[in-house]
Amino acid sequence: MLTPKTSDMKIQTPSLAEIETATLNHYNQNAESYWQGTKDHDVTQNYTAFLDALPQEHVLDILDLGCGPGRDVFYFKSLGHRPVGLDGSEVFCRMARAHSGCRILQQSLLSLDLPPQGFDGIFANASLFHVPSRELPRVLNDLYTALRPAGVLFISNPRGNGEGWSGQRYGHFMEIDSSREFLVNAQFEILDHYYRPPGKPRHEQPWLAITARKRNESC
Repeated sequence: MLTPKTSDMKIQTPSLAEIETATLNHYNQNAESYWQGTKDHDVTQNYTAFLDALPQEHVLDILDLGCGPGRDVFYFKSLGHRPVGLDGSEVFCRMARAHSGCRILQQSLLSLDLPPQGFDGIFANASLFHVPSRELPRVLNDLYTALRPAGVLFISNPRGNGEGWSGQRYGHFMEIDSSREFLVNAQFEILDHYYRPPGKPRHEQPWLAITARKRNESC
């Protein structure tokens, strides 16, 4: 997991192409070890927060944004929903297709091509923090457009205050106040937020999870 400490990051303004290439290369080269390290993580709390905010007793169209090797898209399919995965890593996409049998889109987070109002919910678990701050408003607008009315966006990211390189990956780390500002500006209403893992003191909870709803465009 990335460590969101500004002191560990190189202070620079890399190009978007550099950010995308380096980060995806890291995941392509470490895909198997990433899978072994995350496939058994207990993310039940995140699943519950996301699904409880969506219509119950309905088959849902779900986008797993940054699906990785397919753990979460497989879970949503097992519940009878219609999940679609998306990842920029070619290796992750192959693994996710093999593991889940779901449709998996190979798209960069910085170059999304999603159907308007195509999804009831978007599950972005450990993915959006790779989007640089200067591009995040545009990406959130893309996700807003891809959601149906009152659609739900779930985000879980390592938290902190800093942006830049951490090893071979680029990260943009935020706390709740800055996260709220980006989401409100993109016309999302925050329903709830919490810190993970549960039951720990705050300094031992490096993850911030947020459930947000698409606001009516007329609001």
